[in-house]
Amino acid sequence: MSSEKVHVEHCKGVNGLDKVILREIRGCSAEVYLYGGQVTSWKNELGEELLFLSSKATFRPPRAIRGGIPICFPQFGNIGSLEQHGFARNRAWSVDPNPPPFPSNISHRTFIDLILRHSEEDVKIWPHRYECRLRVALGPGGDLMLTSRIRNTNSDGKSFTFTFAYHTHFFVTDISEVRVEGLETLDYLDNLKNRERFTEQGDAIIFESEVDKVYLSTPTKIAILDHERKRTFVLRKDGLPDAVVWNPWDKKAKSMADFGDDEYKHMLCVKAACVEKPITLKPGEEWKGRQEISAVPSSYCSGQLDPRRVLFSG
Repeated sequence: MSSEKVHVEHCKGVNGLDKVILREIRGCSAEVYLYGGQVTSWKNELGEELLFLSSKATFRPPRAIRGGIPICFPQFGNIGSLEQHGFARNRAWSVDPNPPPFPSNISHRTFIDLILRHSEEDVKIWPHRYECRLRVALGPGGDLMLTSRIRNTNSDGKSFTFTFAYHTHFFVTDISEVRVEGLETLDYLDNLKNRERFTEQGDAIIFESEVDKVYLSTPTKIAILDHERKRTFVLRKDGLPDAVVWNPWDKKAKSMADFGDDEYKHMLCVKAACVEKPITLKPGEEWKGRQEISAVPSSYCSGQLDPRRVLFSG
């Protein structure tokens, strides 16, 4: 029992909210709040924080926590009848006592399984019954892996349709010194221009003003290069064809009550998502999506990612 506690610790977080701390033997860690099923911290073996969490983040339901990795379900953004980014990020999740089987080649013990089911209140605003499962895992090398499974549990024979995203906030040293590789030449929907469709022209994405774009039919690997820190985040995804890139810049940052005026300089959202073509599930059907992020030395770029580290399909 004692060794298990080293890997997975259940405790109280800000304002007494339940959280789970995952620790790997080399010193990497992650923190997951049951409120929102949300990862709020991911640290490397040196104890350096890799995710952005606003200094003004409120840990007070029903407000969403600003930063980390919120789960956007069953709606991404404001395209639909629900609140911005759906309701999963401001609901209380539970520890899943009976998770589905995962691939047998996973050797790590550092993970937690969470579940969110419909409530009668939710059914009033989104008239469907579902199970949303989430596994958050730390790999032996400190990689952070999120796997979601969403099942239609309607008993009335009705299908439902949803969009989804892992709203990942990366901590960067200086946004003006960051570039994103792997999305060049792709089409995107510009949320700042009424979702008009354009084609990316640059050889990489750089940041000089507000950005809010949904890149379509994206590769399974994307690289975020932080030149100041000589660090590259590598995002690998499966089942999530789109990628959203967002930074509010100075003017919008000042308009957000739970976001520091200058914090946009140290934050970049790159979200593995399914936005353009919503997912439809018949009763009993299940959808699965997965994201893995790692931090590596900046000698890496999107064109030469380690071919041995690929998403397993199970």
